[in-house]
Amino acid sequence: MSLTKLNATAATLTKNRTEGSVVPASGMCVTCIDGCIGMCEIGKSAYRGHEVIYPQPFGIITSAGEKNYPVDYSHFTIISGVIGAEGIEADSDKAIFPSVKLEVVIGNDKKLKFRYPWLISGIGSTDIAKNNWEGLAIGSAISGTGLTIGENVVGMDTASVIKSGRVIDTVDLKRRVKLYTDYQHDGYGAIIVQANVEDTRLGVQEYAIEKLGVKCVEMKWGQGAKNIGGEVKIKDLKKAQMLYERGYVVLPNPTDPNVIKAFERGSFKEFERHSRVGMVSEEAFAKRVEELRKAGAKYIFLKTGASRPAALALAIKFSSKYKLDLLTIDAAGGGTGMSPWRMMNEWGIPPVELHSLAYQYAKQLSDKGEYVPPIAVGGGFTFEDQIFKGLAMGAPFVKMIGMARAPIAAAMVGKTIGRSIEEHQVPVYVERFGSSKDEIFVTAATLRKELGNDEFEKLPTGAIGLYTYYERLAQGLRQLMAGCRKFSLEYISRDDIATLTREAAEISGIKYVMDVDKAEVDKILG
Repeated sequence: MSLTKLNATAATLTKNRTEGSVVPASGMCVTCIDGCIGMCEIGKSAYRGHEVIYPQPFGIITSAGEKNYPVDYSHFTIISGVIGAEGIEADSDKAIFPSVKLEVVIGNDKKLKFRYPWLISGIGSTDIAKNNWEGLAIGSAISGTGLTIGENVVGMDTASVIKSGRVIDTVDLKRRVKLYTDYQHDGYGAIIVQANVEDTRLGVQEYAIEKLGVKCVEMKWGQGAKNIGGEVKIKDLKKAQMLYERGYVVLPNPTDPNVIKAFERGSFKEFERHSRVGMVSEEAFAKRVEELRKAGAKYIFLKTGASRPAALALAIKFSSKYKLDLLTIDAAGGGTGMSPWRMMNEWGIPPVELHSLAYQYAKQLSDKGEYVPPIAVGGGFTFEDQIFKGLAMGAPFVKMIGMARAPIAAAMVGKTIGRSIEEHQVPVYVERFGSSKDEIFVTAATLRKELGNDEFEKLPTGAIGLYTYYERLAQGLRQLMAGCRKFSLEYISRDDIATLTREAAEISGIKYVMDVDKAEVDKILG
């Protein structure tokens, strides 16, 4: 197992002077020389201090941990047989992969429909989310999938109108919701509004329900990237002061005259805005669920992170007891904003371990006849094989996969290609496919037919990029499912995967590949 990159990484724009010779335990150069300008993380910290805690450059990147965990989803393999089919007639002319159904219906009343078993599980007030929201929202809507508006969007909006500590009008949240709902059709998908401590105090979810017609809201206990509240960086003094006045933790204090002088002098160029951590109790949880239902929420979700097992058990138990409609469990290592880099690598329970525990706890409740909410799991999912494994690992309780970085990447690439088309500077790597939207994006003909020429021309290329990426995931997942003879999502089971190591088997409860079908094999061979 390789260790975390301890002292040099692209995430903090640092590198070792002796790149070929590094001390494994510390990450320091084998020879640290007097006179070095300080390219490594220790050296950069000597003159930029706390700034080096966070991935850089902030606002135009997403980031995820580099730690190579002892067990991950690559230590599992998908297995299938040659007999029969589930969810379709066992006929070679009918049991073809385009016939695989990927629709999923979730919720306590099982009425919330998604065209695919994945959703974007929470991107909030960071610039990377705001600057790509058009593509993310419209792409998610036309794909019939879910999109979660993450924390702090209202609090960060300079145009928000807040009176007596409660929001009464917004610009950014209103825009984000509308971009999705204007393109939603056939009742598939959902726009979800998340809330942390600050959002709850501001009444963001009540505003979204009553004024914007939002049906789905999500309470937030945490995420897989960090165990503290969300952070962003602020380059404008006035905005930093506004956020300070709104009650956020802003560092350094933007109202301190000495800090103001240092900022104007150029000693530092960015303020940090931090959220508070929530304090969980059953009484407060039950009260909040009741408040949201009274406000008119049709569906209530909970998002929890890579915290210790007892916290995961609480999340599952509370979601069961109070009949929540979806529980998202996000494992360690991910991130879309500026989570502290060391924390992203060294905190929390990794995906295989966390998802295995979630299955165990959900099964324990199910075996007692208690309600188990639909579960979504997150933790670095990007392609159809991982999606299949995640669904199989948690079957029958896991219904959805949560993603963020991968969809953002698809939307950003689509946006960039669109810009290059407009500027007549399509890169050679892309130009081999053509120089127009219709030539470059393989789904263009389908979208033109579904939306009509006028609507297609209005589509931002970021949305086309996300839609096209999702189309690839869908076809790939259908192929894997057809190979396993599973023609609808409810037939995916833990028997569809096997482990490649004994350690993975011990952690997950999934059979080691050499132990699969032993009894059946003995019966066949007689």
